[in-house]
Amino acid sequence: MRSVAESEEAPAAFAKISLQDEEATIAFGGTWNLKGSVRPKPATILREVESAGTVKRIRCVGQDLGTWDSALLLFLSEVDAWCEAHQVALDLQALPEGVGSLIALAKAVPEAETTSRRGGQVSFLYRIGAWAIGQTSAFTAAAAFIGECVLSLWRIVTGKGKVDWRLFWLTLEESGAHALPIVGLISFLTGLILAFVASIQLRQFGAGIYVANLVAVAMAREMGAIMTGVIMAGRTGAAFAAQIGSMKVSEEIDALDTLAISPMDFLVSPRTVALFLMMPLLGFYSDLLGIAGGAVVGLGVLHISLVQYWNQTVGSMGLEDIITGVVKASIFGVIVALTGCQRGMNCQNNAAAVGNAATSAVVLAITWIVLSDAIIDVLLDVLKL
Repeated sequence: MRSVAESEEAPAAFAKISLQDEEATIAFGGTWNLKGSVRPKPATILREVESAGTVKRIRCVGQDLGTWDSALLLFLSEVDAWCEAHQVALDLQALPEGVGSLIALAKAVPEAETTSRRGGQVSFLYRIGAWAIGQTSAFTAAAAFIGECVLSLWRIVTGKGKVDWRLFWLTLEESGAHALPIVGLISFLTGLILAFVASIQLRQFGAGIYVANLVAVAMAREMGAIMTGVIMAGRTGAAFAAQIGSMKVSEEIDALDTLAISPMDFLVSPRTVALFLMMPLLGFYSDLLGIAGGAVVGLGVLHISLVQYWNQTVGSMGLEDIITGVVKASIFGVIVALTGCQRGMNCQNNAAAVGNAATSAVVLAITWIVLSDAIIDVLLDVLKL
């Protein structure tokens, strides 16, 4: 009995259309809610409007309109979309207060962009131009970020910048002592692989003892710094991007700006200086572990004595080789820190963007590490160093 009474108190939703000259009037009545099983369909009403011929204005009015919710708004949104497509004016002023503002609000919010965009295909030249413009903008943003970091370091040196020294010491610990196991393991295996591959070729000429020379020079000048840079890019650079990106999402960066604290001084510079100081030590540590890995192959596979291997290593590797590797490691440390911090600072305000920032920081850091290594090698060759 109660359900019957409720159904009598809540009349069914209806929409009646009337046509006069070039104006169509849609009268809404009854109870419009999503729970209602029977509601008029917009397509039916719009077909009647199209069949009427030329219509320049649609007026929506309330006629015995009861309670309503999103069901009425969904109906009106389809009518509004049809009116925009056919260039027909839509008048919602005769409806209850709030309906028109809600429809306007729904139209004001832009549609979220997704990876699968609708639309026609663009030309190849357009893609090249868009890529070039994007790369130019990215390069300009990176140059501006580097300039801000330099200015931040100057403010810190002159005592005008606010620095979180706890972050500095924490970064030293995380990028130093905590990174020793993974850097040591990868460097040891790298030296072992270099020595094993070289031994296969050099034994054919009876020159297996020169494996020590190859491993020592390769680790000191190239592989030690590169492997350390790649490891720190995936380990520390991604962490920098994720940490700062999370702060950007939670509006902690905006809070620092509100307190007149420069995020560059407080977050970026301590990380950059810490990694710049720690990377040479990690690079030198990587050289030692790589030479030890080569010694395992030399002693175990080529049956070279430890004294012979040591003499060949010392005789082939000079101080300039060690300095070259240490300088490269310092440069790679700055690259890892700047790319990680820059991607974190440019992170968008959503959770998915944090992961994207960490991924792009790793890819960009590794790319610049390899590119800068090639540039340094060319400059050293030109300078005969």
